[in-house]
This record gives sequence, structure tokens and C-alpha cells, in this order.
Amino acid sequence: MTFIKTPVRGMPEQTPGEMELRNYVMNQIRTVYRSYGYLQIETPAIEHIENLTGDQGGENEKLIFQILKRGESLRQALDKGEDISAEGLRYDLTVPLVRFYANNMSDLPLPFKVMQMGPVWRADRPQRGRFRQFVQCDIDILGEPSLLAEVELICATTEALASLGLEDLVVKVNDRRILRSMALYAGFPEDELGTIFILLDKMDKIGFTGLRDELLAAGYSPDSTDKYLGLFKELPDSLLSSEYFATNLDIMSDPEIFKNLDTILTMTRTLTDSEVKVIFDPTLVRGMGYYTGTIFEISLPGMAGSVAGGGRYDEMVGNFVNQPVAACGFSIGFERIIVLLEEQGLIPGFNDPRSAYLLDKDLDPDKIVEIMEDAARRRVDGETILVAGRRRNVRRQIDELIDLGYTQIEEIFPD
Repeated sequence: MTFIKTPVRGMPEQTPGEMELRNYVMNQIRTVYRSYGYLQIETPAIEHIENLTGDQGGENEKLIFQILKRGESLRQALDKGEDISAEGLRYDLTVPLVRFYANNMSDLPLPFKVMQMGPVWRADRPQRGRFRQFVQCDIDILGEPSLLAEVELICATTEALASLGLEDLVVKVNDRRILRSMALYAGFPEDELGTIFILLDKMDKIGFTGLRDELLAAGYSPDSTDKYLGLFKELPDSLLSSEYFATNLDIMSDPEIFKNLDTILTMTRTLTDSEVKVIFDPTLVRGMGYYTGTIFEISLPGMAGSVAGGGRYDEMVGNFVNQPVAACGFSIGFERIIVLLEEQGLIPGFNDPRSAYLLDKDLDPDKIVEIMEDAARRRVDGETILVAGRRRNVRRQIDELIDLGYTQIEEIFPD
């Protein structure tokens, strides 16, 4: 048998130095979220296949790593032509959260403010900054139907990103119900709105002309296509959704939707840092099928795509329990944040005291015990103390320790 020493493609592994940065970022985000009162949970990596394929994950449902049934169950499924998978690796943290909440809601506070941080898996094509295994950092509020949920999620997430040194954050806000009204106004069939939104979601990559070509290639009429695209125009950053559609009362048939969205825009513009830009973006889609109302993303100027995204998914918990439960969440793309910090030179230095003892091979046991007792006392005081054998190429060993943040390195020889 030939063993392969490299990891599976798209499944990253991290060096000690990379883990220092990842732990720092994770702790910064966790500290901010904890200050808002979010409680941390952990859900399994493996989820029931029925939950993952409930027609709510959008395109991600095509990217599930499915786990085959085993033994007799697999043989029976093959014989009967049934589904041969029983579980799958989670493609996001929201589906497991909703199942967790439905299973434990009687024991949880209301509203339930929760954070989750962990790996998810998608059978995607690996490329720079895109992996098959990657980490997400989520906060969600369940049981809060008012716009307080959206406002706080935006404030907490922008604060978490700003704590990492990221500047000029742009928060884009929209509502799935507005997207629906726009598409129906243009004359697109209601049962094909999902396809329309998938194409619209590509506009930041393919541009206005590219979107028109895609819609026509999909078989939609030029009249509907041009009427739809005529709804998208340049808008000032300070514009509200009701102002954007002020001359189109057909789209504004439900004024409460626009009033709610504009209040969110106004409040978050006041509450977030002055360097954070909060704008209404009628082209914002969000790919997940479970969003029911407000949706939002955070991006940075000059960077394609978003670093965080989320929205309201009020109907999702109801799939598990026979009652409506309001729900809203925001997810940070952890891997993109790591890449950004590295590219912008925002990698933090080591700020904890680190010392190392390098012990000569001829040191007697009593001296080794003395050194290790001293190291134990210093660790109690919060220092990081490494004890290791002194290598023959000690110069290289010292250089390696310096790279790891050790500022005091002492070589110990026999008396």
C-alpha cells in the first residue's frame, strides 16, 4: 500500500504559526459576541440527510458530502433503489442550529442569543480562498420577531470585524420580499423566482450586461428582462428603500416592509462606527433558500464577494416544531478574514510572555527537575514556558523559537 502524505485537496491543514493567528481571530470575535450576551453552543459535524436536503440551502444542497448507509441498510437500499445515504457533513451552521433549538427549546432562554464557531464542508471546486472544509463564525437570535434582532446582529458583527483592524466596512441591506416584488413586477413566473435570484446573485461577477445575457439565455423574454433590469440603477449611499422605489407604487404594495427596512438602515447608521457604511442594495440576494425577510452582507472596497452575510429565516424552525419561531443570524466567513489579515499586514504580534529553557543532553536528573519546577511556577503566573532538549544545531533551534514568539531563551548546561 502506498501512503499519501499530502492532505486531501481542498481540506486545509494549519501550521503552528497559522494556528496562532486563527486562535487570535477566533478569540477576538468570541470576546465581542460574548459582550453582547451571546451563549456558545456546539453542534455535530454530521447531520441527518433529511435536514440537509430540505430545499432550503440553495445551491449548497448540491455540494453536500453524503455519508453512505452501512452494512445491511446499504444492501437493502441498493436492492430497493432507495437513497443510499443516511447522513451528511453540514454545509453551514444554521441547519444544525435550528435542529438543536427545536430539540432543546423548552430549556433555552427566550430570546435565545447564540454563537457557533466551527468547520463546515462543501464539495466545491477548491481554489484560492475557497476550500472544501472551512470555518464559519455565526451569531443568531431566535425568538425575537422585531427589528431589534437585525440591528444588533449588524452592530455586533461590524464591531467584531473592526476589532481585527479591518476598516471601511460596507454593510449591504435588502429584503427578500422586495426582491420578490421586483421580479413579479417584471413579469417573471412566480414558480421560477428561485432561478431569477440565482442569476441576479451573479451580477457582481458578470455585470449588468452579463446578467441580461444570462436571463435571455435562460429563456426569459426581452420585455421582462429589460423591465427587470430597468429597476436597478445607481443610488446614493444614504438612500432609503422607500426613496428608491418612490415612483413605483406597484412594488411598494406593502409599505410596512419598506418602513421596517428603512428603520433598520437608519438605526444601524447611527449605532455603528462612523467608518462603517450601511447602504440599501436592491441587488443583494443571499443564496440560501431559507431567508424570509431582511438580508445583509458585509464587504470591503476593492474586494470581490463578502466577508459576512446573513438574514432573517422565520419559517425554518417551524419545519421541526408546530409553532412559528422568529429567527435571524449573521455568519462571518472565517477563512476570508484570515486571508484579508495576511494580505493587509494586520497579523498581530505575540503579546504573552514566552520563555524557553534548552537543556543540554548531559544535564543530570536533579537539575532537570529543578528547571521543570521553576517552569511550573512561572506558568502559574501566566507565562508560556517551553522546556526542550538542546539540539546540536542550536542556532537554528533558537531562530525557530524566535519565530514562534519566544523572547527569552536560556541554554542550560551541567555545572
